Amino acid sequence: MPDTALQPALRTFVRSLPKAELHLHIEGSLEPELMFELARRNGVDLPYASVDALRLAYAFDSLQSFLDLYYAGAGVLITERDFHDMTMAYMNRAKEDGVVHVEIMFDPQTHTARGVAMETVFAGMARALRKVRSSMGITSYLILSFLRHLTEADAMATLEAALPLREQYKDLWIGIGLDSGERGNPPGKFARVFARCKALGFRLVAHAGEEGPADYVRDALDLLQVERIDHGVRSEEDALLLQRLIDQQIPLTVCPFSNLKLQVIKSMPQHNLARLLRLGVMATVNSDDPAYFGGYVVDNYIACAEHLGLTRHELVVLAQNSIAASFLPPEQKNEHFQALSAYVAENPAPYMQGP
Repeated sequence: MPDTALQPALRTFVRSLPKAELHLHIEGSLEPELMFELARRNGVDLPYASVDALRLAYAFDSLQSFLDLYYAGAGVLITERDFHDMTMAYMNRAKEDGVVHVEIMFDPQTHTARGVAMETVFAGMARALRKVRSSMGITSYLILSFLRHLTEADAMATLEAALPLREQYKDLWIGIGLDSGERGNPPGKFARVFARCKALGFRLVAHAGEEGPADYVRDALDLLQVERIDHGVRSEEDALLLQRLIDQQIPLTVCPFSNLKLQVIKSMPQHNLARLLRLGVMATVNSDDPAYFGGYVVDNYIACAEHLGLTRHELVVLAQNSIAASFLPPEQKNEHFQALSAYVAENPAPYMQGP
């Protein structure tokens, strides 16, 4: 474990590692300050007197307790400008954290249920992402995610409502995901809509094995045909499944702070990220809903380094995995791999245990 006196040097090293973030809910990046600003702009009453009072509410005892606040917070998002400003705020932070590519999940059902048009959601995010791609060079994709506590019919209707926009946003919208509460909502519930998405050529991911059992990970792979598992930390409970993840190099987009805040683990030293990584799982580190869980992607890397004893080499492997697990085309992945190798060669980190 690094000496805490050297933590600034560790942060500098990690921040500049070229990395991708693959598990980020854009609605979960809505910081309290911006939430209050959008509420004032749109005349929305929040059930909190101040930013500090809202932050005090971020003490969750389960995924559902978080989701209740998450959906309430999303109620301030009404106009295209709101979605633009939220997305731009996250992308500015991603730039600070050395993120070179991000794959952003968004939940249109959260917004269309409130009367916000699908086009409004897409237009605001896309304007920000295209601007950042041009000005900062950070590439991005969008993953439209279905809410699993709703019906498959609702998911199918959401897909059909979004499809007319596909051509307009084909440079960004490449994937389909599945999120929200796992309990009582197994992957098989959405088999038909995922089959439709696969036939349409979308890249597929799904949340599984966070609060749900290891079986949900297997079902997401077999019934939904996903290419990547979001979370997946409970895969360790099934030896055959774990070996399959290793053999097939199926990526897991692990979110350590999220697991801690939602009490999947009781403390950071209990997290199994290091074990998974050392067994050969293609694990990645991500922030999930950073405004709610107390840290962005570099914060998650640092916490894992300090509490799990990750070596310099292992931090580099996590960054490599993030690029390998992305949906970028091979030539762009190779460019990032080369940049990562060059950075590591030029920046030794003597405070770390590894080579």
